[in-house]
Amino acid sequence: MNIVVCLKQVPDTETKIQLKDDGSGIVEEGIKYVVNPYDEYAVEEAIQLKEKFGGEVTILCLGPDRATEAIRTALAMDADKAVHLNDPLFEGSDSYATAKILAKAFSQLSYDIVLTGKQAVDWDNSQVFSYLAEFLNLPQVSVVVGLEVGSDFKSATAKRETEGGEKEIIEIPLPAIIACQKDLNTPRFPSLPGIMKAKKKEIRKMSLADLGMSEDEVGLKGSKVKTSNYALPPERKAGMIIQGEEPEDVCAKLVKLLREEAKII
Repeated sequence: MNIVVCLKQVPDTETKIQLKDDGSGIVEEGIKYVVNPYDEYAVEEAIQLKEKFGGEVTILCLGPDRATEAIRTALAMDADKAVHLNDPLFEGSDSYATAKILAKAFSQLSYDIVLTGKQAVDWDNSQVFSYLAEFLNLPQVSVVVGLEVGSDFKSATAKRETEGGEKEIIEIPLPAIIACQKDLNTPRFPSLPGIMKAKKKEIRKMSLADLGMSEDEVGLKGSKVKTSNYALPPERKAGMIIQGEEPEDVCAKLVKLLREEAKII
């Protein structure tokens, strides 16, 4: 069974983000980068499928040189090999252009199923896997918390979350794109032997020319969305402590503030 996992390297959510003085982007120096958390569930699910059915897990990652660290992490978890889409011309690609680049890479890969995270925690768009499904003409299921693949690799049954907290059961033909949610599994930690083996595993680098694409299809030129300015959210005001000895007095003051100052009741 050939399994491809789309992986992204993102800033650690605990990293303090600073903006450039002109608001044109973030200051990348000093940022700690990690594997996108939702992609970790996709990697773990791929490895479990390999352990059950045999086959090979390929990591597909678009990003600059530093993304190699995230790729090595997935390889240390027991993925088999990786393709690193790395070209300065890819920088600035939005979800649409990113998916188009990934789709071109898929034309050179063999796959029975494609696993992704349900979203990346940096932009939170949750769009790339849908664009990719459209470009590859594949069915898709998102927010997946349970997955069973048929032994003939021709179909799968996915359990997905709905906005109301209910679960949907969807039968889907393969190949298909599965966007993984956090309750799907518990990602393993890379072992020391796995880390050592990962250093020797193949990472194939592909550039714009290798994909046969033009500059107009990628980066800012190929993007549908252009970001004109970045701004940090306003700092939260300090909270207010309502003083009083009797609960009735405190409640009366709270209701008055909610009505007259906050104007929410």
